[in-house]
Parts: sequence; C-alpha cells; structure tokens
Amino acid sequence: MASACVIAVKAGVRALIPGMLLLFLSAFPVEAALYTDALGRIVNIPPSPQRIVSLAPNITETLFALGLDREIVGVTTDSAWPEAVRDLPRVGGLASLSLERIIALDPDCIIGTADGNPRETVLQLERAGFPVYVTNPRDLDDMLAMIVNLGVITGKRDRAEDLVRDLRRRIDAVSAGVNNRQLPRVFFQIAADPLITVGRGTFHDRLIELAGGINIFGHSPVRYPRVGVERVIAEEPQAIIVASMNRGDNDQSALDRWRRWSNIPAVSSGRLYRIDADIIHQPTPRIVDGLELLADLLHPGWREED
Repeated sequence: MASACVIAVKAGVRALIPGMLLLFLSAFPVEAALYTDALGRIVNIPPSPQRIVSLAPNITETLFALGLDREIVGVTTDSAWPEAVRDLPRVGGLASLSLERIIALDPDCIIGTADGNPRETVLQLERAGFPVYVTNPRDLDDMLAMIVNLGVITGKRDRAEDLVRDLRRRIDAVSAGVNNRQLPRVFFQIAADPLITVGRGTFHDRLIELAGGINIFGHSPVRYPRVGVERVIAEEPQAIIVASMNRGDNDQSALDRWRRWSNIPAVSSGRLYRIDADIIHQPTPRIVDGLELLADLLHPGWREED
C-alpha cells in the first residue's frame, strides 16, 4: 500500500512538471530579445511584435517603409504620410502624448523619439510594463542606422538592410553627380515670421552640402537661428530655398517677399525655390527624395551627366 502511494505521488509530481515549466517559461520568455535604445536603456521586445505604437511621424513613415502596415495600431496626431496612416488611432501629439490612449491599444512594442517625446512619458510607459524603444537620429548616418535598428526589433531586418543599401546608393549618386561643380551659396528658410534658417549640425545643413551647395549660415552654432533680412542680404546668397513648416503648403508669397530685394544674387538671377517640407524636415527614407530635389535645384542636369 505504501509503495502504491509513493508511485501515485511520483506520478502526480511528473504531471505537475510540464505545467510548472510552462509557468516558468511564460515568466521568462525565451524568445524575447534585449535591445539598447538611444537613451541607453535596455528594452525587452518580443520577436516580430504585432501591435506597434509609433510616437513620432518620422517613425511612422519608416515603419510603413518597412512593410509594417498591419502591425501599426497607433500613431501621433501629426503623422500624415503615407495616406494609409489617416485611418489609424491617434495617441496625442509628439510632445503631448496620451498615456490612456496608448495603454488602451495594448501595444507589445512602442517606438518613440528623444527629439520630441517627453522623457517622463516614456518612463511612465516603461513602469507600466510596456517596452518602449527610443530613437534619436541626429544626422543622415544616424537615420540609416535607425532604419536598420527598427528593422531588427520588428523582424524586418532584411527589408531594412535592402532599403538602406538603396538609400546609400542614391546618396552616393548625388555626391558623384555634383562633384567638381561650383558651389552656390544657399539661404535655406524654414520660417518667415520670425525669419528662421538652419545652422550647423542640422539635417538641412548636411543635405545642402551633399547637394553641392554652401549653407550661408552653416557656421552658426545655433541649430535653427533667427536672422534678419539684412544679414541675409549681406551674405549674398546665390539661391534661396523656402521650406514651409506647414505640410502641403503651396503658397508662393514666401518667395514673393524676397523679390523686393533685387540686389540679392539669388533674386536677380531668379533662383528662388520652394521645397515640400514633408521631404526635407523629417529623418525618414523620404529625406533622400529631398536631397535629390535639392541637387536638381542647385545643379540642374546632374542626373543626366552622372
């Protein structure tokens, strides 16, 4: 009788082991991976996440470029491209995120940006148990690295690497196409009232350089300095490019304002241009479209001669 009891107990223990093992594995998922984000935080993200919330428009665009249309379940109010994004739930603005809306979407991966998202919001989401991966691209190389990193954490590494190879090829083609050409002096305007341009360390400054131009305020340590018209006139820009902060704005009045100063070389030669803000302001794959357009404006025909 005693031996029968022992056998029964052993059988019961054996029956419990699979259940205990499942509990152990669920508490410590073997497939989850650890990644270090731009804030230096270790983030535990499940493989190929299925419910992604984007906390910035440039992240939204990049995720769509990686083919994650179905996995994106929430975006910010300022996410406007591609067109499919318009049907997605909104979680607030870049700097005014709604914790309640984000949590209600039950994401298994949240991707944010250090340049805009409040750090405390990120930490609150982290404390609530959600994996939040933060990016912080500061230049073109950072942006390309961000694309690969997002591909890795979302299970789209091959697609991300293919995309980056193509973007690098196009960037190199622009550099080669404008090489050995005379470099025009460029004034790049991003706001009119007050008049704001771009300084050293901005994406715009680097794009102007790659497109074969000289940013007349590229020496400024202020990333987005306010300047006066008199300073612009004194710098004698040979091309003036206006990029409106208002998406889709086709108003030509910003260019008309410059035509009154005919002594500016850019005005006297008719080199006044508008450029779509969507392809120049955000660190996304489309910024290479902006680079190619800048090269078209500064060096017409560079594509055919390349």
